[in-house]
Amino acid sequence: MASSQLMAEYRRWLTFQRQEQLSREHQGIVQRLEDARVSAPKVVQAYRSMAEKAAKEGACYRTLFLRTTADQPSLVCEGWLFVRRMLSEGQQTRIRATLLETFTLEDGIIPLGDKPARKITLEIYDHLDINKGMHTSARVDALESSQDTQFLTLLDAVRGDLRPHMK
Repeated sequence: MASSQLMAEYRRWLTFQRQEQLSREHQGIVQRLEDARVSAPKVVQAYRSMAEKAAKEGACYRTLFLRTTADQPSLVCEGWLFVRRMLSEGQQTRIRATLLETFTLEDGIIPLGDKPARKITLEIYDHLDINKGMHTSARVDALESSQDTQFLTLLDAVRGDLRPHMK
């Protein structure tokens, strides 16, 4: 086997390893949120805090989310989220944000600046799961695309140096 082919296979294996790691991390966080019975108003508070820090300090938060396409099951993707503003009307809360993707199975690890950031609108709501005995849990999904769902934005993973990439 040629060394270039061997290295390509190794990089591919690393990509699958990263995908599996992110899938386990996403599932673990979803389970902890369900066990804690976190509601949409609590999630709204967290995103409001993120928006304040983004405005003051340019803070971006690590986020994991599911992407579904017609030819594949839901796969976890990773990126950095810059929360621009919150929009609340009655019981409905939407978030205007910019997403900078840093990992997908198709692309592997995406170096900063290789893929343009995209503006997204997220919606926070309580999701009713009848398969779990009428259990509700908070969900954050993208509105523009039904492909991107279950955003989990981590408050403890923050960067302030990504603003140049968020344009």
